[in-house]
Amino acid sequence: MADRQASNKVDEYIEKIHYSDRYSDDHYEYRHVILPKPLLKFIPKELFDEKEGTLRLLAEAEWRSIGITQSLGWQHYEVHAPEPHVLLFRRPKNYVPPAQPVVAKANTRKK
Repeated sequence: MADRQASNKVDEYIEKIHYSDRYSDDHYEYRHVILPKPLLKFIPKELFDEKEGTLRLLAEAEWRSIGITQSLGWQHYEVHAPEPHVLLFRRPKNYVPPAQPVVAKANTRKK
């Protein structure tokens, strides 16, 4: 029962994640993601930098595992220590995701 309540809380917090508008310079497109502060309690300890007490730089699979959803190409590039719930992301300007392989459909038409 307690696990279910915790799971419901996490889902509730994930719904409250805030994604900033995108902004850019000559090389990158940026955005910041603001996690609800209570969500930090549910993030696995191995994702934190013990020395700094903040999240460490996360690989895509790691930031997706804590509920962040974004299009492809974003890189978690900086942690803002005074606000550990704010994650900074960037990707190359004019990023084009890799082409997905086309899967041929079997001919299922009846003759």
